[in-house]
Amino acid sequence: MAFGEVGKIVKSVGQGIFNRTLGRLTGAGISTDSRIVQARAKWSGRSDKTDWRVRLQIPNNADLVYESILANNELMAPLVPSRGIFWPLTPAVVIQHSANYNPLAQTHSNYPFQAYQNSQVDSYNIIGEFPVQNSDDAKHWVATVNFLRTITKMYFGKDNQPLKGNPPPIMHMSGYGDHMFNKVPVVVNTFNVELRPGIDYISTKQSNTPYRQLSGPLRGIEQSVIAGESQSWAPTLSNVSVLVTPVYSRESIKNFSLSEFARGELNGKGRDGIGFI
Repeated sequence: MAFGEVGKIVKSVGQGIFNRTLGRLTGAGISTDSRIVQARAKWSGRSDKTDWRVRLQIPNNADLVYESILANNELMAPLVPSRGIFWPLTPAVVIQHSANYNPLAQTHSNYPFQAYQNSQVDSYNIIGEFPVQNSDDAKHWVATVNFLRTITKMYFGKDNQPLKGNPPPIMHMSGYGDHMFNKVPVVVNTFNVELRPGIDYISTKQSNTPYRQLSGPLRGIEQSVIAGESQSWAPTLSNVSVLVTPVYSRESIKNFSLSEFARGELNGKGRDGIGFI
């Protein structure tokens, strides 16, 4: 059979399946307008310079916090470009907003009056997988865990003024674009990191010194760290979950306006701006 005849048969079969599909749609009461027949998949245009990942960062105006945590810190050097941590894969985020009312019971009435008390954004959990495929990824994973350990502790003991005695630092949460999370001030309540059994772990060291080649029968096959160097092991796949709570100072809430909030004008634009959610 010639290739031309095969092509006609395939085309005929394909058209028959498509027509039967449209017939079922019509029978179900769904219109077969041109939007169904001529549908085209299109990617939405977006700038590759915009970081859409969910991330927790040291605020741009918190220079003392940055210097105390990230500056000249070899252990957390992978986090310096982003000023904090991010989830490499899209995490699950559950958000809850509440408007609280107090019921006022009325004598001889079937329905109480609802007296408005306040509104709030409740704590929300960020849960995402963190894959590690090489030693550089392992460095980033170790730095991420150490960063979360750090920002859940206060300045205490040998810390110098003016930070000594301060509570854990406030972070800025961003992700999913300007009108979702943009520089939202949050405190980290808890975090969980899962170290699973039954998976591979990758060895890494936080310094940039080269690995030392082993000699003997293993020459050129394996590597090891230099004696005395710190070494860590990172799982090839783990879950990192962080519970955060939005927090606003008394000074910042003076700038709140419901009409501006509704128009998206309080979304944290500007270097020192914060995002209201």
